[in-house]
Parts: sequence; structure tokens; C-alpha cells
Amino acid sequence: MQTRPAICRKKARYSSEAEALGVAERAPFILRPYRCGLCRGFHLTSRTKGMRVPDFERKRRRNNA
Repeated sequence: MQTRPAICRKKARYSSEAEALGVAERAPFILRPYRCGLCRGFHLTSRTKGMRVPDFERKRRRNNA
């Protein structure tokens, strides 16, 4: 999946994956960081189908089960 320039400009940009993961962990829904091919920063997406789910989300799911 490639981010379009208009989408990249609208999304929050994080300088590191760790910073993006910190924000994703506090969100009330599943978010996953990815490196943007345009700005080389990290953005967050809710698309997780076929993608690696962050560790904190796996722990959250285990605790809720």
C-alpha cells in the first residue's frame, strides 16, 4: 500500500516507530505504525489485515479474552 501525497500531508507524522507505537498504544482502537514512502516518517493506520499486530495489542486481546 502506498500513501498518496494528499493523505501524507493530512496524517500526523512521527519521527520514530517507537513514538508512533506510543500514540497507538493509547488509542481506544487498533492502530499500527508504518513507514511512509513519501516523507520517510511514520504514520498510523487502522488497517491491520495481513499485517503484524503490535505486541501491546496482542496483550490487550489476551487480557480481554
